[in-house]
Amino acid sequence: MLIKRRLFTELVDHLSSKEISLVVGPRQAGKTTLIKAVQDYLNKKGEKTVYLNLDVEADKQFFDSQDRLIKKIKLEAGAAKAYIFIDEIQRKENAALFLKGLYDLELPYKFIISGSGSLELKEKIHESLAGRKRIFELGPVDFFEFVDFKTDYKYGDHLVSFLETESAKRQDLLEEYLNFGGYPRVILATELEEKNKQIGEIVKSYLERDIVYLLKVEKGEAFGRMIKLLASQSGRLLNYSKLSADLNISLPTLKNYLWYAEKTFVLELVSPYFKNIKKEIIKSPVVYFNDLGLRNYSLNLFGNLFEARELGFLFQNLAFKILKNKFTESNNPIHFWRTKDGAEVDFVVELGNSVLPIEVKFSSLKKENIDKSMMSFIDKYEPKETWVINLDLHKTIKIKNTKVVFLPFYLIPFCV
Repeated sequence: MLIKRRLFTELVDHLSSKEISLVVGPRQAGKTTLIKAVQDYLNKKGEKTVYLNLDVEADKQFFDSQDRLIKKIKLEAGAAKAYIFIDEIQRKENAALFLKGLYDLELPYKFIISGSGSLELKEKIHESLAGRKRIFELGPVDFFEFVDFKTDYKYGDHLVSFLETESAKRQDLLEEYLNFGGYPRVILATELEEKNKQIGEIVKSYLERDIVYLLKVEKGEAFGRMIKLLASQSGRLLNYSKLSADLNISLPTLKNYLWYAEKTFVLELVSPYFKNIKKEIIKSPVVYFNDLGLRNYSLNLFGNLFEARELGFLFQNLAFKILKNKFTESNNPIHFWRTKDGAEVDFVVELGNSVLPIEVKFSSLKKENIDKSMMSFIDKYEPKETWVINLDLHKTIKIKNTKVVFLPFYLIPFCV
């Protein structure tokens, strides 16, 4: 069964726009499957489509020049309206300029393009295609897409009702997702041995193809060791000096590696929130992984996580991913808050002139308690609202002038 992605609807809605639809994301996240699903949708409507893949040797020849590509498209689809799908565009040298030239020719074709994270690194695609493209970022399957798939799409628009009602099944699915993550090939594998094989191939391919190529080195061993060390520190403060010493690489090299890791969609560095620099400034970021399975595999814990403490770190990482999906479109930055005297809040979302502090608890809360750190934040900043994300308690209380919402994690996308 095909894993349905929510990005499909957004892509279909964008087909009427002249802009290039550019799908980017990590290796093996399902970009090819997604754009082929869109092509199939168009074919069923009787539209003309052409699919070319730069990973296929026979297709590469048509990208020698724009003129040659246009001749190929005209041969397959004619000179009238058609939808052109180009996969793995990062294999094309000067891809951004090539696409810019195609767009500026005012052709009767709509282009739907896919590429890995290295696309932006090589070609500065944002600058070259300014005003000519819309970027759609496809990550690994998120928790809600995963639950939808695992329940055979039985619940549709009532998925939240399922998660609220079926607490035992919800917990099983949560622990499965925290263990194995969201790469489609891993989800589709039914046996543990096959899941291990799939995630191993994804990691190996990423290190040996993307990273070795981007860093211009023969082997990505130091980069791979960095990923492993960061995996053990997910959700915790990053100590640049210690990490560079442990890896035996310079601080500039470490920061360069971290930049590449972010741009290839493996991890994200979350910066601190502060207003009182002297008392609150913590310069180090916190690291979160875009796929929990990749993080676990790096630590040889793939499919073997059962301890509440370790699952708690993963649950916090999952909460970050859900929050990021919720707030990215509205461009609300997500930070964390930690002070020199030890107070900390997991996330702080900037909402214009106000902030939303968020604490994450991997537990079934029985009563509405908040810890001293959150109280300290409330005292300092007097936010209108704060969230305590947990497994299943849903209740609202008032502390001073702040509304405190105890929010089950599966309701995050639907909380206003």
